[in-house]
Amino acid sequence: MAIGIYSLISPVHDVKRVEEDTWGFLDTIEKNLKEDFVKCQIDTLSNYPLSLIFVASGGVEGQFKQNYKKLKEPYYLLTNGENNSFAASLEILTFLKQQGLKGEILHGSVDYISSRIRDINSIIKAKEKLRGINVGIIGKPSDWLIASHVDYEDLNKRFKINAIEIDIEELLEEINRVDVNKLDTLDDNKKIMDLYKESFNNNSLREALRIYIALKNIVEKYYLAGLTIRCFDLLSTVHNTGCIALSLLNDEGIISSCEGDVPALISMLILNALSDEPVFMANPSSIDIEKNEVILAHCTVPLDMTKDYVLDTHFESGIGVGIHGEIQEGQATLFKLNSNLEEYFVSSISIKENMYHNNLCRTQIRVHMDEDVNYFLTNPMGNHHLICRGDYARLVDEFMNSMLK
Repeated sequence: MAIGIYSLISPVHDVKRVEEDTWGFLDTIEKNLKEDFVKCQIDTLSNYPLSLIFVASGGVEGQFKQNYKKLKEPYYLLTNGENNSFAASLEILTFLKQQGLKGEILHGSVDYISSRIRDINSIIKAKEKLRGINVGIIGKPSDWLIASHVDYEDLNKRFKINAIEIDIEELLEEINRVDVNKLDTLDDNKKIMDLYKESFNNNSLREALRIYIALKNIVEKYYLAGLTIRCFDLLSTVHNTGCIALSLLNDEGIISSCEGDVPALISMLILNALSDEPVFMANPSSIDIEKNEVILAHCTVPLDMTKDYVLDTHFESGIGVGIHGEIQEGQATLFKLNSNLEEYFVSSISIKENMYHNNLCRTQIRVHMDEDVNYFLTNPMGNHHLICRGDYARLVDEFMNSMLK
C-alpha cells in the first residue's frame, strides 16, 4: 500500500539543500518498509489510507496551522530532527492537542520509525478489512453463554461490522440438500483427502463435510466474511459436529467460531485482521498460579495452524469428528473482547506444550502468560479466548485503544 507524504520546509532555509539532506533518510525508510512514499500536495494527501506530514525544517508551524483542516486525523508528523525540525514538530503536536485532535511524532532511529509506520499501517489495514463486512449468527448463542450477548447496533457503530441472524433451520435445510455428487467434488481437494487419510470413520467424516458445504452455501448467500454457529444443536439433529467445517472455513479466511459466541467471533476477526494468522478459539481449562500458566483446549483448530493433527470424536458427545491438533511451540497472543465491545484482555504468551489428556477437548496447549494469570480468577471476559501465533499484544492494544476513543 503506497503511503502519501507531504513535506513542510520553511522558505527561510535553502529548500533544495534540505531536500537533498533528507532524501537518504526517506529512501532508507522506504526500503525498510518495502513500501513507496508518494509525494503529495496538501489537497491530495488525505486520499491515501496512511498519510505522513514530513516536517523537514523549523519555521513551518504557521504553514501547518493555515492548512491543517485540509488533513485528517490522526496526524503523523515524521521528522529526522535536522534543521530544527523536531522542535517544530513539538510545537505542531502541542497545537493539535489543544484543538482536541490526535497526532504523533515519528522520530528516532530509522529502524524504530519504520517499525512504527509498519504498526500504524497494520492497524489501518485491519480497520479497512473489517469495515462493512457481514457476519452470520447461525442460531442463537448457546444457552450456557450467559455473559456473551452482543448489541448488534453497537457492533456496527464501533467496528462497522454488520450482524445477520440466520435461523439454525436454514442450515439444517442446506445440510439436507447436500447430495453425494457435491461431496464427490471435494475429492480434488488435497487437504480434504488428507483428512480421509486420518479418518477413523469415513461415514462420520463425510457427514461432517456435508456441514462444511452447507455452511459455504450460506456464506455465499449472505456474503459473509465470518460466522458463528450454535453447533451443539447439530448433535441432536444431524448427529455430527461443526468442528471440521469451522476448521476448513477458517483456513479459507472465513473467520468462524463455535457455540454462537459472538464476542469470540469479533475477537477472532480482530486478531486475524491484525496478524494475518489463523486463530484458535479455546476454553481455558485450568490455571497454575505459581507458574502463571493456563491450559487451553477445544475440539476444533484451523488445520493451517497445526504442525500435525489426528481426528477424533467430539469430546463432550463422543460423536462426529473433532480435531486433535498440535500447534508449534513458541510466541503467541491471547485475546478476548468482552460482550460490551469496550473491555478486553490481551497478553503475549508462550506455547510450552501440546497435551493429550482424555478429560479435555481434543486440541490442548499449555501456555505461559506475560500478563497475570489471575485475570481469569478476578476479571474474565467470558469463557472462550482466542490464540494466534506470533506476538501481537502491543498491536492489539493500540488497535483497541484507537477504536475505543
